[in-house]
Amino acid sequence: MLTATISDFRKNIKKYLDSVTKNFETLIINRGKDTGIVIISLDEYNSLYATQHEMSSKANEKRLDSAIEKLKKGKSFQKDLTEE
Repeated sequence: MLTATISDFRKNIKKYLDSVTKNFETLIINRGKDTGIVIISLDEYNSLYATQHEMSSKANEKRLDSAIEKLKKGKSFQKDLTEE
């Protein structure tokens, strides 16, 4: 996790944004007492959004937990996709 002041971020914006996207870093820009901004990559945002959607209902959460348990117990299987 990176932290920066707003003025340091302005001076080195390319460096910070490159680090966020290339190194999957999270950047926190301090804006004063108890305030700030968090910058994450688009890939990280999409991952968080997908997780939030998967956990948005009890039914989805149960299906996901069940699938994880099957993987842990070795009760999963591989299935080939066929083109039609």
